[in-house]
Amino acid sequence: MKTHPRPLSPHLQVYKLHTKVTSMLSITFRVFGAVLMTAGTFFFLLWIVSAASGASAFEAVQGFYGTWFGYLVLFGFTVVLFYHLCNGIRHLLWDTGFGFDMPTLRKTGAIAIGAAATLSVLAWIAGLAAL
Repeated sequence: MKTHPRPLSPHLQVYKLHTKVTSMLSITFRVFGAVLMTAGTFFFLLWIVSAASGASAFEAVQGFYGTWFGYLVLFGFTVVLFYHLCNGIRHLLWDTGFGFDMPTLRKTGAIAIGAAATLSVLAWIAGLAAL
């Protein structure tokens, strides 16, 4: 029986990041997906349950969301949502076999970040204009 001098599967102790930008985009895509599923769902359900619980509960939650901290949380959620959407489109392109060379990986990563920032700002401009 052969012994292996190193682990058979890569893990954080032996895995070297190929490029910092593309690796960080991949890691943040997964982390932001978890944030969307946990914190985003919690804040959305808090809002829905408060609406079903009566006017005083709904006003309390709306009051929190209307503070500077509530706006900060909602803006952060918006950025996470659009980043995950844009990077998800990037992953769908990879499923077709497009964009695996390093220049394209860097370019599509920059496009995903720029698009997420632009869409977040546009969504907030439209939302605040509707108030």
